[in-house]
Amino acid sequence: MEPNSHSTGVRVYMFVDEHVENKNGSLPWWHKFCLRCHQADPTPSREPTWWGKVFPFPLFPTFRQSAQQLCIIVFFFLTWGILYAELGEPLSLNGELLSMTILVISAYLIGWIWLKVTTLPALIGMLLTGILFQNLHLVHMTETYRKLNQDLRKVALVIILMRAGLGLDAGVLKKHYVAVLQLGLLPWLVECIAISITSHYLLNLPWIWGFLLGSMIASVSPAVVVPCLFRLKDEGYGVAKGIPTLLLAAAAIDDSVSVAVFAIILNAMFSTGSVTFNIIKGPLSIIAGVVLGSLWGAFTSLIPEKGDIYAVPLRFLMLFLGGLFSLFISNLIGWSGAGPLAIVSSGFVAAFYWEKEGWAVNKNPVSNLFRILWIFFEPILFAFTGAQITLSALDPQVITMGAICLASCLVLRVIATFLVSFGCGLNSKEKLFIGLTWLAKATVQAALGPAALDLVINGQSAGGSKEDEEAYAKAILAVSVLSVVISAPLGAILIALTGPRLLSRGASSTCGADEIQNATDTNTVL
Repeated sequence: MEPNSHSTGVRVYMFVDEHVENKNGSLPWWHKFCLRCHQADPTPSREPTWWGKVFPFPLFPTFRQSAQQLCIIVFFFLTWGILYAELGEPLSLNGELLSMTILVISAYLIGWIWLKVTTLPALIGMLLTGILFQNLHLVHMTETYRKLNQDLRKVALVIILMRAGLGLDAGVLKKHYVAVLQLGLLPWLVECIAISITSHYLLNLPWIWGFLLGSMIASVSPAVVVPCLFRLKDEGYGVAKGIPTLLLAAAAIDDSVSVAVFAIILNAMFSTGSVTFNIIKGPLSIIAGVVLGSLWGAFTSLIPEKGDIYAVPLRFLMLFLGGLFSLFISNLIGWSGAGPLAIVSSGFVAAFYWEKEGWAVNKNPVSNLFRILWIFFEPILFAFTGAQITLSALDPQVITMGAICLASCLVLRVIATFLVSFGCGLNSKEKLFIGLTWLAKATVQAALGPAALDLVINGQSAGGSKEDEEAYAKAILAVSVLSVVISAPLGAILIALTGPRLLSRGASSTCGADEIQNATDTNTVL
């Protein structure tokens, strides 16, 4: 053991290594398992001298990691206190607000444990926690808190889309725009149409409801794809052809289009205006969103001035509040398709100008702030989405047909991706890998899955009876949750297993250790 080590965490780690080796020099299984769950700090840590004795590494996390988790839990409790004071709910152990807070904290901790034990995305554990709490009657949301849940999901959607925009690299788009559009749009379009058709015949959804479901389900989840791709990139797989970078850009395009089309269809369904105007409003909202978002992104490159000592927090607030404004106002005035595109455009244009100032795309300080904010909102989004699923109320026919619909369309998407990726300079194995990568669903499905049901419960109508529309909306929510439960772990496993077999291994990635650490963190990605 090195007595002059600056990091107590590192020092304890070396001590344990020296004393737990078996006779043959290998580590016991429990030690390997602990090292899989807990990693040493990459930089020196100001760890208390007593911490390593009471909580030895790797049996326990390091002090830095434990303090980070404790901070997040404290933030949740502080938020509960603020909302309690604002809403005036009687203080009770059975209080609705307290039960929701416990749900979110439990989802965060279970998601973290899920990631460490299984290496699968933490969001799966968070979603299952919400379903468990709902079906054990540990949480119940009245109308007041249902509205709060809707607003929180919108905030989460702003974070998702803004990070997608900040992650778009203008250089990659300019150099490989044909490949990015091919991989980001064509497979999405094929799956969207396939889901629409199969849901119409298997789930008995009207065509417009089928296309609403298809536009949402077809979205790929960067929350699953990004960390898996960075692991492969770190080992050099696909780096020679820039496949991880290409897929990250295509996934951002896929997400942006999915959210925008979903918003346009949903707005057209529940709008009371003329049909002709609603048809015209769709393309106009796309143009308006891109133009206004681009102008706002350019504005953030001028104000605040780059040399301002508060440039980072001010730029973060400019983008975040601008994104909230565009999403809420576009919904208010009936141009909901413009808001999502404005958010993505503002992030992309801002990152483009900031890169010229020396801030790397998706690794700048503003992106880091959005990453931290996502740590807070990820368990809220997935726990509350899961908490809207009551297993006893689900129609077994809907679940069965929904699973068949998803499975068939996922296979079709793999085939479509293989066929439409011509001219991209990829061989057959690489095309197959990209098709398998596109299987993962999560973030957009969780953010948008309950949207139609919220509108129906609030009394809005798409022209049918309330009973039928509520059944359609519940079917959409059930299929969205089912898509996350089925495809998120499937996508993560297939990427990890097939990447080394289907991608060629070139030089090791040049990305830094911090980037890899961030990318493999459960809360780093969308």
